Amino acid sequence: MSRRPRRNHSPAFKAKVALAAIRGEKTLSELAQDFDVHANQIGLVARV
Repeated sequence: MSRRPRRNHSPAFKAKVALAAIRGEKTLSELAQDFDVHANQIGLVARV
């Protein structure tokens, strides 16, 4: 079973995700599905 290659997200993408999380219009799980990332990653980006 091969692993998925590691993805590097641009600062612009991180800012977009963080702003969406801070707005609080959707849950972290919903945002994770929308942006195709794990919910823990959104929590880490939003805290910074």
